[in-house]
Amino acid sequence: MSLESLGKLKIDKTVFQRSTRSKKRWVIIAAALLLVVVAATWGIKRRGVAIETATVSQIYPTQTFTLLNASGYVVAQRKAAVASKMTGRLEWIGVQEGSRVISGQIIARLENRDSDTVVNQGIAALQNAKANVDQAKAELDDARQIYERLTDLIGQGIISRADFDTAESRYKRGKASVAAAEAAVRVTESSLQGARVSYDYSLIRAPFDAVVLTKNADVGDIITPLGSAANAKAAVVTIADLASLQVEADVSESNLEKVKAGQPCEITLDALPHSRFRGVLQTIVPTADRTKASVMVKVRFLEIDHRILPEMSAKIAILSRPATAQDQQAKTVVNPAALIRANGRDAVYLLDNGHVRVTPVTVGPRFGDFTEVSGVKAGDKVALRPLDKLKDGRKISVAEK
Repeated sequence: MSLESLGKLKIDKTVFQRSTRSKKRWVIIAAALLLVVVAATWGIKRRGVAIETATVSQIYPTQTFTLLNASGYVVAQRKAAVASKMTGRLEWIGVQEGSRVISGQIIARLENRDSDTVVNQGIAALQNAKANVDQAKAELDDARQIYERLTDLIGQGIISRADFDTAESRYKRGKASVAAAEAAVRVTESSLQGARVSYDYSLIRAPFDAVVLTKNADVGDIITPLGSAANAKAAVVTIADLASLQVEADVSESNLEKVKAGQPCEITLDALPHSRFRGVLQTIVPTADRTKASVMVKVRFLEIDHRILPEMSAKIAILSRPATAQDQQAKTVVNPAALIRANGRDAVYLLDNGHVRVTPVTVGPRFGDFTEVSGVKAGDKVALRPLDKLKDGRKISVAEK
């Protein structure tokens, strides 16, 4: 090759430059992708695994065999507004709200001095009438003795007929006097009884064993049977027999075929949310409320509890079978899908400050769609899914629903 030909040889730098630029571009792209992957991985680790959660709940086994729920109020079936049959001024009252009274107990008294005076007059009149009876009997006894003696003498012809007739008339008058005196005693006794009844009207008594709900009058108030006079009161106190408390609830007409008298029930009160009371459906009131399209039912408490008061709001659950003591104990339950096996034991992933912690639990029986567990408490949050992406201490985030 000649020197002239060698001189014509040269390297094409443009091709090399294009190749270098292409490699740089791919390097940049690869680096960017790597950065994206790293950033995504770091973001996932920072944000944590997105999971769905379930809440540990507390249920009662009776909820699993409840046929129907209804709400109503506690109502005393024996309730009375106690008043007097006479008009008078209230002089004394011996009870207050919450006082327990027994049948016949005097709980208040009206002014009764006039009635007391009439009673005392009747007692004196009765004593006088009884004394008259004694006097009449004494006179009768004397007349009888004379009559008997003269009867013997008239037969012997010793006395005149006129003397005998006088003795006989006196004897008959004596018997009539005794009868009249005894009748006067009965009349006086009746009058005294009437006076005592009038006096007793001033004593206001409890008609049955009960508890005082309200005190409607105070000492000095005028009490009248009708309460029509100005500023007069008809009732002194309102009482209720707490042994007669029942829950009155409305059942929709469409659900009426599900209920019948004698069905077991469970009663809960808003005032006592942690207590459950056994009951039985006592009565289905044989009339419907057209405005609410419902029928009233009455549920009787099987156990008396002093905490239950009239007019408390209540809920009833009509059950398919009677509830046992165990059925009325609260159970801690969880969705069975949240259970896992860890170290040979049942466990759950318990949420703890943005992480999950493997928490061993003891599994109990199923209650409907839930499983009883111990080792966690009601209100705890546990992971539900995806469980296969979790491990103890893993950072998580709760998926938006």
